[in-house]
Amino acid sequence: MKVVAVTCVKNEGPFLLEWIAFNRLIGVTDFLFYSNDCADGTDALLDALAAEGVVEHRANPAQGRNYQMEALKDAKRRRPVKAADWVWIADVDEFLNIHVPGHTIPDLVAACGDPQAISVTFRFFANDGVETYQDRPVIAQFDRSHDPDIWAAEMAIEVKTLVRADFPLQYFGAHRPFHDPDRHSPHWTDGSGRPVPERFLRRATRRRIRAFPAKGVRQLASLNHYALRSLESYLVKNDRGDVNRENRAFDTSYWRDRNDPAVSDRSIQRHLPALDAEIARLKGLGRVGALHEAAVAAHRRRIRELLAREDYRAMADALRAAPRLPVAEAELCALLGLT
Repeated sequence: MKVVAVTCVKNEGPFLLEWIAFNRLIGVTDFLFYSNDCADGTDALLDALAAEGVVEHRANPAQGRNYQMEALKDAKRRRPVKAADWVWIADVDEFLNIHVPGHTIPDLVAACGDPQAISVTFRFFANDGVETYQDRPVIAQFDRSHDPDIWAAEMAIEVKTLVRADFPLQYFGAHRPFHDPDRHSPHWTDGSGRPVPERFLRRATRRRIRAFPAKGVRQLASLNHYALRSLESYLVKNDRGDVNRENRAFDTSYWRDRNDPAVSDRSIQRHLPALDAEIARLKGLGRVGALHEAAVAAHRRRIRELLAREDYRAMADALRAAPRLPVAEAELCALLGLT
């Protein structure tokens, strides 16, 4: 089974090898990366990986607006996508945690009944007091998230979607594909192998038509989203801005919404021994190891530069002091008199 992962990156150099290695372990065979405006060596590292045949790397074709959607339009006509049996569109801080025996995408597809699309529901993993950036796997450092069935004040939680080659595609979305309304409705399941809700299928749900109720949807797979990582790395993320679209801030509200450490889940750490070995193998390819180290050094240098600024020191203090309860959930509790 050929599975291509498609993603957009900007200044993600220290985290690339873990994400590539992890996805290779779960069955991704090809990678299509789009990068833009990198200042930490991300683009150079991707070029080195491309020279070794590990990824295909392209400059993002967007002209100053929605980077991700422009890249996805371009991806449809690229060889890795056209040759794939399945397409997985995800970000470098998102890890597909497959629970079925074997723990690979082919195993998940079989368990879901070989559908044309599988939408897997997010779990947002908290920073949980981790201050310092470390050059080791993110999935080893962060293991606490919100209650799986509720996020902030929402019972419906975002998804990302595996898409089979014969899906009646109109266009790729960042969270889900959109099917041609003139063609048959696709066979489409959630992360428990159940048909997705009809309103979701018909694009009739609210919140940008990308979410449905989370209760019971992760029996076969979940999507671990490490949106915060360490406090130091979050400062760099704030400085970088959103790789996928302009004019989006990563502020204390974003942090609070994703820093609820209510539940422990270490299930993804089953991959750590094989992940460490695969990262080491990738580092041994050509200039890959040296360029990874250069990206790590650039990340640490930017952390020092930001912490030398009064505004970023104030932001770090605000993040440390921020309540763990998400903003919307705190407001709901106050309305219900639960605080």
